[in-house]
Amino acid sequence: MANTNEVQITVEIRELPPTPIAYVRNIGPYAGDPALFGRLFGKLFAWAGPRGLLLPEAKTVTIYHDNPDVTPPEKQRISVGISVPAGTPVEGEIGAMDIPAGKYAVATCAIRSEQFGAAWEALMGGWFPSSGWQPDDRPCFECYLNDPEKDPEGLHRLELWEPVRPL
Repeated sequence: MANTNEVQITVEIRELPPTPIAYVRNIGPYAGDPALFGRLFGKLFAWAGPRGLLLPEAKTVTIYHDNPDVTPPEKQRISVGISVPAGTPVEGEIGAMDIPAGKYAVATCAIRSEQFGAAWEALMGGWFPSSGWQPDDRPCFECYLNDPEKDPEGLHRLELWEPVRPL
C-alpha cells in the first residue's frame, strides 16, 4: 500500500493478454476537462449500445498514448475505449486496436474526481522507485470499475495499468 497526497493505492503485477477494444480518440489537451471524457464516452456508448457491446464483463478504459510531461498539450492523444470481441467491425469515429499484451503494474484505488493526478503520482513517484520494476514503452491506461454517480461515496473506483519490465 502506498500513500501520496492522501491517495491510497494497492499495487500488484499482472500479465495481460492482447485486449481488443473499440475506441474514440481525442488529440489535444485533456487535463482538467472532465466534460471531455463524458463527451467521448457518450459517443462510444451511443455506438456500442445498439450493437449489444455494453455487456457487464466489458471493460471501459482510457488509454494515454503520450507522456504529458514531454508532449505539448495540443498534441496529446487519449483513447476512451470498451473491450470488445476480436474482429468487431468499427466505423466512423470509432476505431479498433488491441491493448498490448505483457506485464503491468496495476494500482487499485478509490478516488475523488480531482485526485486522478495524485493517484498516478502515488504509482509513478511513490511505488515505482523501490519496486524493482521500470515503465516500458507500451501505453498506460485506466480501467474503470464503477459508475461514480452510482457509488455511495461518489468515488471513482479504478485500476491504473502501467506497463513494466524488470530493472
